[in-house]
Amino acid sequence: MSACSAADIGQVGSDVEKRFQEVFQRIEEGAVERERSRTLAFEPVKWLRETGFLKLRVPQEQGGAGLSIPETVSLLVSLAAADSNIPQIIRAHFAFVEEERQRVRKSDDPLSASWLERIAEGALFGAAMAELSASTSTETNLTRTDGGWSLNGRKYYSTGSLYADWIAVIAMDGDDRVRVAVPVNASGVTRIDDWDGFGQRLTGSGTTVFEDVPVQEWQIYHRNTGDDFPINRFLLAYYQTFHLATLAGIARAILRDTVDFVQPRSRTFGVPGKTSPRHDPLVQGIVGRLSSLAFASEALVGRVAQTLDRAAALREAGEDDEELSFQAELEAYHAQQVLLPLVLEAATSLFEVGGASATSEKLKLDRHWRNARVLASHNPAVQRARELGDWRLNGVQPGEVWRQGVIREREVNMILKQQTKSS
Repeated sequence: MSACSAADIGQVGSDVEKRFQEVFQRIEEGAVERERSRTLAFEPVKWLRETGFLKLRVPQEQGGAGLSIPETVSLLVSLAAADSNIPQIIRAHFAFVEEERQRVRKSDDPLSASWLERIAEGALFGAAMAELSASTSTETNLTRTDGGWSLNGRKYYSTGSLYADWIAVIAMDGDDRVRVAVPVNASGVTRIDDWDGFGQRLTGSGTTVFEDVPVQEWQIYHRNTGDDFPINRFLLAYYQTFHLATLAGIARAILRDTVDFVQPRSRTFGVPGKTSPRHDPLVQGIVGRLSSLAFASEALVGRVAQTLDRAAALREAGEDDEELSFQAELEAYHAQQVLLPLVLEAATSLFEVGGASATSEKLKLDRHWRNARVLASHNPAVQRARELGDWRLNGVQPGEVWRQGVIREREVNMILKQQTKSS
């Protein structure tokens, strides 16, 4: 393991760190073979359930560990260093917990507490939000029936749903945007393992189909009315921080695997006789650079995690968190601009220490670049850079252009509906 420890971002208690480091070690031991054979990570997810990892952020009064965001992010970096597929699998689950933490503090609605209690008992949530369509509109629909509701639609990027007990689904109820919790074994739910990305291949990010899935009122856990724009700066920053933590874990894994590759070797290209690459100044320089990249990556994630934690405290106390959540969002986007090229550089530079032997399929060192590149593509950095520039130059906040576009789309749809009625 690298000099960057799990305690660098948030001070995790030694007993907690030890408990999870043991399961992280088991996960790491099978990571290359899972990658080579594309064996889905059902066993590692089971281990995380058993150790209580899924309830790190569930409050203690609901049966969870009640860790802070920096403590949780620190453990996520360690998990990503073991296998960078795994944090992606549980990303929507942890975001669901954050939403429910806020709701259970802000209202006396017993449903919020019940979701958290389910999670404390071991339930895992996946997500079905995005769709493959010509626009960003949601075509999945929730409609009234005699017995409740019916859900119909087709989702892609259903990350984690193959492993989950419940799926958090975004759908439309007329002009309202709703979030619905659907059990994976409900009638009409079909999960398809068709994610074909060249990286993050084990995340279960493929298609989920909903055909006349019965839904009861209590499963609708959030509703945005037609006039309520569905944007949450805290969650936007939180989701992005999950990616950043995974990337920081990849940087740590690159350093670890490079050191493990170099130390036992007895020769390097272009040097006569038997030599020790670990004493080669060129190799030492590369490893030193990788160590610095890993350190910087974790430091950036730690900064965002601290701000998110402060915003979360305000949210749960019922106080205005808008300013701090906006700060966290900006920090996440700034960190993305720097962290992505650092990790991608590390994923390429590691091959400089071993010549062609480092490209062996047995080692699967290419998984680090592939996984980092796919993570970098989920939330395009070029778009975030433009938004940051627009904010600095013109005071336009990130997401504002999208928000205005959604408002215009709604206005056009309303006019079209009125014209249809009048005709």
